[in-house]
Amino acid sequence: MEPAAASGGMRAFKTRAAASPTGKEKKSQQRRKNKRKQLVQEEENSPSPPPEDGEAQVAPAATTTAATTIKSRLDEVNPVGLGRRSRQIFDEVWRKFSGLGQISRTVRTDDDEAALLLREGGPMCEFAIPGAQNTTVLVVGATSRVGRLVVRKLMLRGYTVKALVREADKKVVDMLPTSVEIVTGDVGEPTTLKAAVEGCNKIIYCATARSTITGDLYRVDHLGVYNLTKAFQDYNNQLAQLRAGKSSKSKLLITKFKSEDSLNGWEVRQGTYFQDVVASKYDGGMEAKFEFTENGDAEFSGYVFTRGGYVELSKRLSLPLGSTLDRYEGLVFSVGGNGRSYVIILEAGPLADTSQSTMYFARISTKVGFCRVRVPFSSFRPVKPDDPPLDPFLVHTLTIRFEPRRQKPAEGPVGGKQDLRSFQLIFEYIKALPTGQETDFILVSCTGSGIEATRREQVLKAKKAGEDSLRRSGLGYTIIRPGPLVEEPGGQRALIFDQGNRISQGISCADVADICVKALHDATARNKSFDVCYEYVAEPGKELYELVAHLPDKANNYLTPALSVLEKNT
Repeated sequence: MEPAAASGGMRAFKTRAAASPTGKEKKSQQRRKNKRKQLVQEEENSPSPPPEDGEAQVAPAATTTAATTIKSRLDEVNPVGLGRRSRQIFDEVWRKFSGLGQISRTVRTDDDEAALLLREGGPMCEFAIPGAQNTTVLVVGATSRVGRLVVRKLMLRGYTVKALVREADKKVVDMLPTSVEIVTGDVGEPTTLKAAVEGCNKIIYCATARSTITGDLYRVDHLGVYNLTKAFQDYNNQLAQLRAGKSSKSKLLITKFKSEDSLNGWEVRQGTYFQDVVASKYDGGMEAKFEFTENGDAEFSGYVFTRGGYVELSKRLSLPLGSTLDRYEGLVFSVGGNGRSYVIILEAGPLADTSQSTMYFARISTKVGFCRVRVPFSSFRPVKPDDPPLDPFLVHTLTIRFEPRRQKPAEGPVGGKQDLRSFQLIFEYIKALPTGQETDFILVSCTGSGIEATRREQVLKAKKAGEDSLRRSGLGYTIIRPGPLVEEPGGQRALIFDQGNRISQGISCADVADICVKALHDATARNKSFDVCYEYVAEPGKELYELVAHLPDKANNYLTPALSVLEKNT
């Protein structure tokens, strides 16, 4: 056992000793290493021998090309490289996109890159609107929250834009694109508006009073709208006269009460709805007259104390040669008095046989003092339900009737107790309102929601007066009453369109601006007033008219279906 153990230990020792080199072997290995190192250095320092054949040249080049190809492919799939190229493409598109705001409408040439994008169907053609290049839009309040967005949306779609500002200082100029024509003027001063409306086809009114002082509200929200509509109508009439024609936006004068001769042809009549013995017991009498007073007023006045009685003023219409009412969409009465309501009756049918005529009626309300009342032909209903709808072309007789029933106390400074059976109606003129397909004037008003209760009444009073003046102007209008304005991107939430002052939610300025631009050429928006806000759940019994998903896409015409269910409120 012991020799075996010793033998095993010796064999193990010998094995380990063989693995370790001796001193002579170490010197031999070191000499070999030094020699190999010297040979390598001599090979590197010596010039390369000429290639023996073509393969010696192609091999290194092929290796380099393959390495380059592999590297480029790796760069293509490298997230860093992909992001860099995407950024370059985006920067180029954004440069062209932002360059649209620098288009000069007055010196536009075919060399203008941005103009070519619109004309030749380039990347920006989806923003263009047919006919926009031939349309000039005046934006009033172009530096307001909504106005600034309206200007830029119009520019992107190819419109020529004019901006009316009170002071064209550097701060205001820097807020607008350089291609916008800036006109200095004040909506409260009619003389400054002539240059603003010159050359314009449409107007978007975004201005609002900067304070709640009654004078500022009246000057901007009421008088400003009136002055601008009048200046626009005067400009259209001037253009029509230069063309030896008549403006399509002008009202047709049916009659103007300026002298005693203007009362000729008007007939005063009396009548009653009841023809029985019982009604005669309540016959308290009635009286009516139509005269030209000392004050120069054409006054229709009297009283009706008889049960079921009425008095009326009637005349056979005599229109100018070549004019027919089918080219117009309604009537406007400029009247004054004590605030009674009346029934307007139109007789339509063949002139040769008036016994075949059909009668149509509509009710109107007046205010204490002078006012203008707009009555569309669509609001007239036949007296007999089976009769066909009114055809304005066949209208030949106009009647204004007063009856004591359905009278309500007049609002306004009326002293003492009112006798609802007496009436006074002073006529200034009766005109027909022109028809049309598109909106001429867009007014951004408000619903009153979000305004402090202490000043809400006076703000709404001024806004409503401005709306009324626009409706009576004869221009095709669209009145937008947004909820409280919020600063957030547009096109993110559904919109609700309604009538009746029932909304309570806010809406982004961008969405309001988008509605203004879309309403310019939408026939369903003409002569419509509506409220708009973001989607919300209404209280039971107060459901809203229409809910439309709003997507910022030119193919998504959300305005037409939303407004088609709303009645015209001319």
